[in-house]
Amino acid sequence: MTETETDLSLRREQYLEALRCLQRGDFAAATQFVSTNGTADPLGHALATLAHTLAGRARETRRFDCLIQRVNAGLLLDDILDSVYDDFRDLIPYDRLGLALLEPDGQTLTARWAKMDGGPIHLRRGYAAPLAGSSLQTIIETGQPRILNDLSEYLRQKPESESTRLVVAEGMRASLTCPLIANGVPIGFLFFSSTEAGAYRDAHVETFMRMAGHLSVIVERGRLASELAAQKRATERQNHELMLLNEHKNMFLGIATHDLRSPLSLFEMATSLLLDPHADISDDERLILLRDMQRQARHMLRLIDELLDMTAIESGHLHLEPIPVVLRPFLTEAVERHQQLARPKGTQVNLSLNGADGTVRADPVRLRQVIDNLISNAVKFSPPGSAIQVSAAREASAWRFSITDQGPGILPEERAQLFRAFARLSAIPTDGERSTGLGLAITRRVVEAHGGRIDVESTPGQGATFWFTLPD
Repeated sequence: MTETETDLSLRREQYLEALRCLQRGDFAAATQFVSTNGTADPLGHALATLAHTLAGRARETRRFDCLIQRVNAGLLLDDILDSVYDDFRDLIPYDRLGLALLEPDGQTLTARWAKMDGGPIHLRRGYAAPLAGSSLQTIIETGQPRILNDLSEYLRQKPESESTRLVVAEGMRASLTCPLIANGVPIGFLFFSSTEAGAYRDAHVETFMRMAGHLSVIVERGRLASELAAQKRATERQNHELMLLNEHKNMFLGIATHDLRSPLSLFEMATSLLLDPHADISDDERLILLRDMQRQARHMLRLIDELLDMTAIESGHLHLEPIPVVLRPFLTEAVERHQQLARPKGTQVNLSLNGADGTVRADPVRLRQVIDNLISNAVKFSPPGSAIQVSAAREASAWRFSITDQGPGILPEERAQLFRAFARLSAIPTDGERSTGLGLAITRRVVEAHGGRIDVESTPGQGATFWFTLPD
């Protein structure tokens, strides 16, 4: 057997071994058969190319299998796309990957997710545009990806393209736009973008087309899983809200049976005594009974009003009728009214307007309710003979109102409960005043309904400043 025949026999054995490697999936071992003794070996090269191609396909399959397993395990859409962003960069080059989904009407395209290497994202989640008449409509109809290898030039030709302007501002210079079609139904687009002009070739289109079916189904399943998760969270939130409403209802009933029953019992006793012609009651005693009845009546009316307010708020029926409110006379009248109510405790209520000559657009009845609640609370928890400061000042685009007292202050661990309904805190009114635990909760809802904010600044033992803002 000649040397040439020996070489051919050896090469034939090598080819057979290469085929066995391919058969068992050992693609790396098969790639060694490219040339022999420096002589071009077309068949060996073809085997190596086939091994390389099959290795790439196998790698793609493994990645999709891994993604499918994650989807089946409950992986949500954002996590799926994060995995695609990290795992597929050797298949298609990109510095940015974006996803836009068609809305149920099939007419609107909404940006759903985007990720890029560094820099701020300008085309953000929630960006929406009509599909009809856009260049993307042709892509979704044909099912064929589109390459734009010079986005700057494309923008010069189509300056009305807002989405192109945004990605160019992000530094992108080339794009591969790929339609996603799951089970024959268009669902959206994947946008591969690169900072290098000319980054995309037909080979990348071929790569995507191999991936398209898997990617489309995976994205659709991830979207459905995300929607189901969102619906579950919404249901859980609604159930929690219903549970809270039920707790509030029980609290309402508890207050009605306790806080109303006691003053009504006193009313019955006092009226029976006053109506008894044989009762030996002096004028001073009669006056004490009447004043006590008046105080209890005020408490019951306030309680009923707050229960009705809280019921309206919880059911979403808080109605505002905002008008321009001139602040100086409004606040002056409120402070003078509370000065009279605070006089029995020897407490002063002072007003500092800080140049607050202006108007704020608000519902005057509800604004008075907020001011009254905060000042009456300050009086309630301030020691006799102390001073309460009410002030208003204009900020950048809002009015800031503050009520500062010299009471016990707010404990840090109680701040989170402060504006919740039926909150019971450790501070005790200094003159036996009664509270429903609803005033601050109602105040917060009213302020927020006006577009404002409310909070408190306090150091335990050194009083508290409750403040709220209302926009101009």
